[in-house]
Amino acid sequence: MIPSLRLTRLLLQDFRNHARAELRLEAGVVVIAGENGSGKTNLLEAISLLGPGRGLRGAKLAEFGRIGPEGPHPWAVSGRFEGPVGTFDLGTGTTADGGDKRSFRLDGNPVQTQAELGALVAAVWLTPQMDRLFTEAASGRRAFLDRLVWALDPYHAREVAAYGTAMTQRNRLLGDNRGDRAWLDGLEDAMARHGVALTAARRALIARLNAVLAGGVAGAFPAALAALDCSTAAALQARSALEVEDGLRETLAANRGRDAGAGMAVEGPHRCDLRLSHLPKGVPAELCSTGEQKALLISTVLAHAALIAGTRGFAPLLLLDEIAAHLDARRRDALFEALAALPAQSFLTGTEPGTFAPLRGIAQGFSVSPGGVVPDPAFPVPLAA
Repeated sequence: MIPSLRLTRLLLQDFRNHARAELRLEAGVVVIAGENGSGKTNLLEAISLLGPGRGLRGAKLAEFGRIGPEGPHPWAVSGRFEGPVGTFDLGTGTTADGGDKRSFRLDGNPVQTQAELGALVAAVWLTPQMDRLFTEAASGRRAFLDRLVWALDPYHAREVAAYGTAMTQRNRLLGDNRGDRAWLDGLEDAMARHGVALTAARRALIARLNAVLAGGVAGAFPAALAALDCSTAAALQARSALEVEDGLRETLAANRGRDAGAGMAVEGPHRCDLRLSHLPKGVPAELCSTGEQKALLISTVLAHAALIAGTRGFAPLLLLDEIAAHLDARRRDALFEALAALPAQSFLTGTEPGTFAPLRGIAQGFSVSPGGVVPDPAFPVPLAA
């Protein structure tokens, strides 16, 4: 039995619209219900900020603090976790003097790196904004892909950041017509090295994800088939990493004039796109119905959670915002059955508590309103919790 990561206590102080909120969490499935704008998603976002990265909204630091007469308050989020390493307390927030830096503390001690967080906490999520994943720009799918990789490889974010920094500096040099050849050579070398490394990690994730999906982990949900639309990934399929690095360097050097005119690098791993298709039908996700697209996203997230559990040794937290939207009754029931059987702790939000009626006796519930967050008597702590 794969152990789960459990969040047993969540405390918010001046976070978004919550002046203060405390949740004692005792079940493997947690239902959070309330009207639109009440702060349900804010609770999930707070949980997501206890791991690496900028959370499920990708928001800026200044957006987290509750707004008062004099502007945003300093904010804090903390959680008590139980996992394979035992019980630990993890907190994040801004400093009391209103500084513009975010800090982390683990059992009261400063956390030095994002990788240190990633070794302890993993979370995957679905939000309503992700329902547009198949119709929006490639950047959204690329960010989704990199989050999947990052949950398995905490160092992947470092490669992505290093590639982006070198690319930004190169764009600036070319835009300013400062064609210092040695400087450009160095930046293009960094782009080639980090670009090939991050692409190799993306390819590895896609291969492992497809294997898990083909194994039937999605249950009643249609399996997705994932692929990369990326020239660097295609090159890695036929050549060694060193050869692909050399080729990318040569391409970047040859494209300096064109890139200067375009104001950006027109080729490279930053142009990568994630393609998903409905495996049983062989239809691209963008041509599927809205309900089928949601089902494909769910199957992908369930497979990713299983992959994390098998790789990291513990099941991650699942944050599922407005998860029942666009799902018919049959698929809702299938989702609830899957979540009840998973070792992962799941958090579900919705506007209508009745939507989650099949989870009574299984899930613990909370009701969110402008007055705060309180336990929902319709979803008491399960006896088996």
